[in-house]
Amino acid sequence: MEENMKLATVEDTVEYRLFLIPDEPRDPEEHKEILQKYIEKIMTQFAPMLVPYIWQNQPFNLKYKPGKGDVPAHMFGMTKFGDNIEDEWFIVYIVKRITKEFPELVARIEDNDGEFLLIEAADFLPKWLDPDNSANRVFFHHGELCIIPAPKKPGAVPWLPTTPPTISQALNIISTHPEKILASESIRAAVNRRIRGYPEKIKASLHQAHCFLPVGIAAVLKQRPRLVAAGVQAFYLRDPTDLRACRVFKTFLPETRIMTSVTFTKCLYAQLVQQRFVPDRRSGYRLPPPSHPQYRAHELGMKLAHGFEILCSKFSPHFSDSKKSHVITSPLWAGFLESLKKNDYFKGLIEGSAQYQERLEMAKNYFQLSVNRPESSLAMSPGEEILTLLQTIPFDIKALKKEEANLPPEDDDQWLELSPDQLDQLLQEAAGRKEPEPISKAQKENYDLTQVSESMKAFISKVSTHKGAELPREPSEAPITFDADSFFNYFDKVLGSRLHESDSDDVDEEDSECLDSDDDLDLETQEPGEEASIKGTLDDLKSYMAQMDQELAHTSIGKSFTTQKQMEPLSQTTNNNSDEEDSGAGGSVMTPLDVDLNLVSNILESYSSQAGLAGPASNLLQSMGVQLPDNTDHRPTSKPTKD
Repeated sequence: MEENMKLATVEDTVEYRLFLIPDEPRDPEEHKEILQKYIEKIMTQFAPMLVPYIWQNQPFNLKYKPGKGDVPAHMFGMTKFGDNIEDEWFIVYIVKRITKEFPELVARIEDNDGEFLLIEAADFLPKWLDPDNSANRVFFHHGELCIIPAPKKPGAVPWLPTTPPTISQALNIISTHPEKILASESIRAAVNRRIRGYPEKIKASLHQAHCFLPVGIAAVLKQRPRLVAAGVQAFYLRDPTDLRACRVFKTFLPETRIMTSVTFTKCLYAQLVQQRFVPDRRSGYRLPPPSHPQYRAHELGMKLAHGFEILCSKFSPHFSDSKKSHVITSPLWAGFLESLKKNDYFKGLIEGSAQYQERLEMAKNYFQLSVNRPESSLAMSPGEEILTLLQTIPFDIKALKKEEANLPPEDDDQWLELSPDQLDQLLQEAAGRKEPEPISKAQKENYDLTQVSESMKAFISKVSTHKGAELPREPSEAPITFDADSFFNYFDKVLGSRLHESDSDDVDEEDSECLDSDDDLDLETQEPGEEASIKGTLDDLKSYMAQMDQELAHTSIGKSFTTQKQMEPLSQTTNNNSDEEDSGAGGSVMTPLDVDLNLVSNILESYSSQAGLAGPASNLLQSMGVQLPDNTDHRPTSKPTKD
């Protein structure tokens, strides 16, 4: 009957908490009253952004949460954002803005993955920060991301605890040392890059499409546009039991369909479009042939009608009217409505007009879901809400049919099919890197290949641990530097040739940080017996390497590499021929390799063999900020050889 039926999904959830910075001891009831006033102020001030927003699952909301243990009383919110990750980052933007508008507030935000803000900025985190010690360290304050540091040594900084702080300790640190906890610029930039573009970005995340819908659904969506999310989710997460209600439609009959315009989020639209579905013959929903100009509108309307029918089938029509007046009778509603008027929510509309009433209904709905949110047992389900609207809102079928001729144009849905270039651009933006500018013809002709060798040296000089190899950070913003002396001195220390010359006390703090994964190699701190044992092991290693060199000297493997002598002038090579012949027999003197030339030659050969596709050479160079020009020479590549 259908394909790709999705039976279950993981409901990703984000939790956010707003704390009031302590300034003086307060009575619990007084503290509760203050926090509730903040909730009303926040939800009113941000209503123009939050009211029209279409949430994937649950809206942004705040409620008072009493203190427990080391966690003081605070404002708490939880939102299930499901498949639309943009809902989560919009909440990050809102929370960040709240702490900027209300400097006396401090915010924390987490999701199923924990400290997802740190995950977003993982490439820029200090080395001491890891999941084991990150608890209660990440906050928003004054609209900026803050990370409470850890002392390098216990007791080194009196105001920093040696273990992860409690919430109370963290709030005290933020209030007394706000300038010392600001996250680094690169970490803040990584998070800001993810929320860049809000609130204008909200409009760009919407998609308007024509749908051939039952008139009842068209009327409901005109009154409550956000219910489109519930309808899409009901269809998207349907199961065989749900589809039993759609064999014969009881609420949304196919004979009442009209053409209307529906506003989706791009996530909801993609979920509805991408699923293949064939309706039951008994349902009465028939689709025109795919070549029909309005086939997509009929298909979208059919799927959405199934979702709304499923929602209504889960609620008995014999419901109580007690919840309908719950909003109006709330003591907070009058103050909330007055605040909306002061914030110009109604945009000068005449009270009682159709547009005024439409915005008023949206405000009531927003108030019910976010400000005066009831307990789950009292909350109105989407199916109940739809049936209630069908019984209470007046709608003129003839007027709605007349609107068919004046529908706004549909949005282009070409964004569903990204080209390879567009996909690359999205991946570049997600990684926080700007798309590299095309290399000009002059740059191609004068391309400096030393960038390749220097970048590779910088990569090799980085520390490699069980967690993987580190790439040079910010390759496009900072020049790559390579200290050859430090590089070779370090390997001299490892191989033991300068065993007694190195002094670990001379290593500065930056070097010790770079080599922290190899601290066990500090031979200066070993006991005499251990030092002799390690020295003997290193001597054996050098002996093995010397034997391998002698064996390889009698093979042809050395001819596959370019040596320094091959690159010397011909006259100099001729003068040294006798020395080369003498050393060739014994194998005791080996011609040094030209490491840079071999490196560049092999990388270019690998890059050329990719034929313009992705491959190891281009991926590695791109990760280090090196962009090679396109290969315009289609001749077979070969290594430089001696004439």
